[in-house]
Amino acid sequence: MPMTFGEIALLSVDEMARADRAATAAGVPGERLMENAGAGVARAIVERWSPRPVAVLCGPGNNGGDGFVVARLLAGAGWPVRLALLGAAEKLSGDAAAMAGRWEGTIEPLEARALKGAEIVVDALFGAGLSRPPTGPAAAVIDRLGAAGRTVVAVDLPSGVDGDSGAVLGTAPKAALTVTFFRRKPGHLLLPGRLHCGEVVTVDIGIPAKVLTEISPQAFENAPPLWRARFPIPSLLDHKYTRGHVVMMGGAAMTGAARLAARAALRAGAGMATIASPPEAAAVYATGMAGVLVAPVARPADFVDVLEDPRKVSVLVGPGNGVSDATRAHALAALATGRPVVLDADALTVFAGAAETLASARRGELVLTPHEGEFARLFGGLKGSKLARARAAAAQSGAVIVLKGGDTVVASPDGRAAIAANAPPWLATAGAGDVLAGMALALLGQGMPGFEAACTAVWLHGEAAAGFGPGLVAEDLPDRLPAVLRALLDEPGTG
Repeated sequence: MPMTFGEIALLSVDEMARADRAATAAGVPGERLMENAGAGVARAIVERWSPRPVAVLCGPGNNGGDGFVVARLLAGAGWPVRLALLGAAEKLSGDAAAMAGRWEGTIEPLEARALKGAEIVVDALFGAGLSRPPTGPAAAVIDRLGAAGRTVVAVDLPSGVDGDSGAVLGTAPKAALTVTFFRRKPGHLLLPGRLHCGEVVTVDIGIPAKVLTEISPQAFENAPPLWRARFPIPSLLDHKYTRGHVVMMGGAAMTGAARLAARAALRAGAGMATIASPPEAAAVYATGMAGVLVAPVARPADFVDVLEDPRKVSVLVGPGNGVSDATRAHALAALATGRPVVLDADALTVFAGAAETLASARRGELVLTPHEGEFARLFGGLKGSKLARARAAAAQSGAVIVLKGGDTVVASPDGRAAIAANAPPWLATAGAGDVLAGMALALLGQGMPGFEAACTAVWLHGEAAAGFGPGLVAEDLPDRLPAVLRALLDEPGTG
């Protein structure tokens, strides 16, 4: 079934702690939350594997308390269970101590020998509660979790994965299954953490739904519930101009980039597309793709003239344009129109170290689509996780930031952010970014707001690539869009 808006929300570690506290304040006992969490993990294990030797590794906090519940329920179902604890049982407190008291088996110290004979290891050591690299016995055991063919099941998050950033703090196991609670965290989707999570299952542990409204999360998985209500669906009254006449600046040498962007823009719904071309390349553009208009541009003033037509509604500068004063002038001319603008590739590099210039020149919606190298050149002083850096760049520039990669982050100046989870590795191919820029251009031209347009383009891009599979080249992406769009519009809630 399609996901709902609530299901795509991502909670930071702090927000999840707030959700737990709010549930308790609403009358849900902490012990019940912990019991439900452990039961959810045990149920997920029983649904996927037949009984076999299990080692449950428990930490000194609430994650360990969940582990005691898992151990008790699996043992009660006839599974052979060993339990090892980091620290002394008498030092446990609160709900974790209560759950430890219900465990009737032996509690072993957390040592490598506790893994002996185990085919499944339940990692209930730290979950999201770790803020620094594990050390001592915990680090030594985590290093060995994936050895000798053992299957790892992580409680909340694999120990060592930062819940907010997806960073691996020193060491972390590669889990086959991660069971988390109420809502996922950014670390479940951001790299490299996502690679350590395996299958991720979210369990309802009894936190009231109204808690999510009170927290008002601002991070989401990039999926249709986030933007589907704003997706442009043409009516019988529409024509080529109402669907958006988009413009992109082409380059003199790397003509393929603008042509890819133009085809993607048309496939994504734009009614018309014009490539502004240096005169020496105009013939290439004119013969390269039927249905695309070509406007010769010998100097930046000519580009200004092209943009004077009020029917041209959104502008892309950068793909294949070259790192030059002309590219910078074309970008500034586009920004001066007040129309929605997408800047990509060379149009980002020409502003290296001068992000404030873009911020001051912006007059309307602006979408920037850097990869990590371009981002570093443009926003070099920003530090932190990918999510934090994208948000900071959006706030600094007033632009929607699409920080590309296998975990593309789209960030809005208002603090909203979305993380892509559907991009396959086949997208690592030349020209894929040009296609993405063209799709974002088209959606802006059809009236979508910047954040929603960027999120939609990123999602469609990932779906198109996943549908094609191995052997993908950028030219394949635009022609996969009709099938993706058909499936999207057939979903309940669209149309």
